[in-house]
Amino acid sequence: MAQVQIEPSWKALLAEEFEKPYFEALVAFLKAEIQQGKRIFPPGKYIFRAFELCPVDKTKVVILGQDPYHGPGQAHGLCFSVPKGVPIPPSLQNIFRELEADLGFPPPPHGDLTGWAEQGVFLLNAILTVEAHKPASHRGKGWEIFTDRVIQLVSQVRPHVVFMLWGSYARSKAPLIDRSKHLVLEAAHPSPFSAERGFFGCRPFSQANAFLVQHGLEPIDWGRL
Repeated sequence: MAQVQIEPSWKALLAEEFEKPYFEALVAFLKAEIQQGKRIFPPGKYIFRAFELCPVDKTKVVILGQDPYHGPGQAHGLCFSVPKGVPIPPSLQNIFRELEADLGFPPPPHGDLTGWAEQGVFLLNAILTVEAHKPASHRGKGWEIFTDRVIQLVSQVRPHVVFMLWGSYARSKAPLIDRSKHLVLEAAHPSPFSAERGFFGCRPFSQANAFLVQHGLEPIDWGRL
């Protein structure tokens, strides 16, 4: 069995996945890449950071990204997020622009979304690692099987979660979610190439909070960053 360091509630929920052949192969692939001297992002201690900051029983909102940023110092285990002091990527700038239009919160001076994660926003990338300067380089290595299962399990074990699926890749995951108890918000990707085609004006933050309040849950303070 692959020895995975991950938050205890997720470890219990995902124990069977860590024993499956695809996951063993994924771990072997990552070890081989590192042994060959390749730079992998995010650093190992941050690969499961979204899980660390947002335990299963605290998960209220899932935002799905594709794969980590591939530049040095950018990826830290939360989709769309970068550490303080790192320039805010264009997609995140557009997310902040929509947040201001939706709820009136001015854009923060940094791109660190830890404050959302700590409130129950699960910032999940479908692919959890990438080789430096090679976007999507770890596609098809097993991460997608793993994160598809994560999405399915969140749908099964949690009540009343808001899933934000932005762009065609994220939207392709919608069949994994039980719409009879969860809210699925689909929109264009916030990338500069597509934000004008349906991301701007989608008002995901106010819709998410209305759904949470409707079901007796504490809303997210989206301005707490």
